[in-house]
Amino acid sequence: MNAPQTAVERDGLCLIQSIGDGRPLPAAASPASLGFKAWNLARMAALGLPVPPAFVLGTGWCGRAQEVGPPLWETALGELQALTGLTLGDSRHPLLLSVRSGAPVSMPGMLETLLNIGLSDATLPGLVRLTGNPRLAWDAYRRLIAGFGEVVAGIDARHFEADLDALRGERDERELDFAELRELAGRYLATYRREAGEAFPQDARAQLGAAIGAVFASWNSARARAYRALHGLDEAMGTAVTVQRMVFGNAGGLSGAGVGFTRNPSSGEPAPWVDFLFNAQGEDVVSGRRSAPGHDELAAVAPAVWDELLRACATLERNFGDMQDFEFTVQDGRLYLLQTRSGKRTPQAAARIALDLCDAGLIAPEVAHERTAGLDERALALRVIAAGEGQTLQPLARAASAASGVVCGEIALDEAQARRRKAAGASVVLVRRDAETRDIAALDLADGLLTQRGARTSHAAVVARQMGKVCLVGCDALSIDEAGRSLRIGERIVKEGEPITLDGNEGVIYAGMAKLEERVPEGLLERLARLRDVPGNARPG
Repeated sequence: MNAPQTAVERDGLCLIQSIGDGRPLPAAASPASLGFKAWNLARMAALGLPVPPAFVLGTGWCGRAQEVGPPLWETALGELQALTGLTLGDSRHPLLLSVRSGAPVSMPGMLETLLNIGLSDATLPGLVRLTGNPRLAWDAYRRLIAGFGEVVAGIDARHFEADLDALRGERDERELDFAELRELAGRYLATYRREAGEAFPQDARAQLGAAIGAVFASWNSARARAYRALHGLDEAMGTAVTVQRMVFGNAGGLSGAGVGFTRNPSSGEPAPWVDFLFNAQGEDVVSGRRSAPGHDELAAVAPAVWDELLRACATLERNFGDMQDFEFTVQDGRLYLLQTRSGKRTPQAAARIALDLCDAGLIAPEVAHERTAGLDERALALRVIAAGEGQTLQPLARAASAASGVVCGEIALDEAQARRRKAAGASVVLVRRDAETRDIAALDLADGLLTQRGARTSHAAVVARQMGKVCLVGCDALSIDEAGRSLRIGERIVKEGEPITLDGNEGVIYAGMAKLEERVPEGLLERLARLRDVPGNARPG
């Protein structure tokens, strides 16, 4: 079986782990020291699930990141190179790496990730030789330049987006061929030099060192601090950094990236809830800058991969004892799991999932009771549009529902407007182009979120669901005029401050304020009552 192995220990703390090399987890390792991302990667590998090999710098280094350098991680990197048969910075057989954050508790999208570390002018021809895919190589290189520029050099992402828009016109970026991507990489290199005042780093180890430092530094970013303040999380926990062999969802053909839940996180329905993009990398789905369809195309085009993913979902729930939120990549028809964690869910989903898992024997009744404590009639009531009201409202458009319920409120296009109107006692719907976690403070103020782009499983949608906000994403009919402080939804112009209604139950946007009513889930309440009647389970109140 696959499991972690200590690469370096210092001050009695297990600091670096190698994952996927077949040796047991050392006693010093824990979720607190490794972060839950690496801890769960190790658990998945031990279950025989397909996990790319990796090593992790533990949370103990987050507060002393200035001490982290090649002397610390070279031994673990050497093991990873031996395991893969590839070498970081080698011009013929280059090892490419992802560098990911991982705190001891889930903080979706609040910390940084960098992909394709190790690509450069020198190593790109080697990747072409290894894969036989020049489009993959140039796509990965331009992604690295932009991602590194944004996260490490602090360049505004809009500069790279402008380069992309100028080249692609109205096309999806996945339609660009390798020659166009080569030209785009050249534009990105020029933009990097102009905005950063220096050339993009071509040394692979320098890239890795800077990426590790940037991920550790993201622990103290404004959005991460805001998230911890909202959820009462300890500032001293720190994040770990996982360094993992890259797998490529942007390899074309039967390749792509996805994010999923083993059950529906809005309703609790026992069926996988997956967003997937062919010919894409994971950040395309979770960043909130791209819309992504559900799993139907994946199941139709690659049924063997879909069946393997369904088996992996069952394995995760059986061994983790909870609904899981997972990320995965498919490269040339081969499935890789990159992350799993307990998924954020609505109160209705929390109740149904706990009860269903209990009925299936995956968790004990006392565990189900603990997970449903405090879920009473009021907590489980679902807002719906009052009967007959739907005929009097004007439907404007449809969008993907990331969180159920209904909300009515004034349109706010930014945090400042949301703050002003909430202070005046108004209900507010935040409308943004992308479902991005940098809007965490504005999202906390708002009662609902509507975005032009983004997937149901993007980090911001996950956070919105956790915070109890109605959330609709990926509304193709929506465009935002920030200068004019207005929206176009379909054929209608709606100004900031005007009311709209988001129906997260049906995925519909209406003009005006709907009349609402609450629907009590009687069947769910009856099941909870039976659970609480089990001897040893205390009744609420």
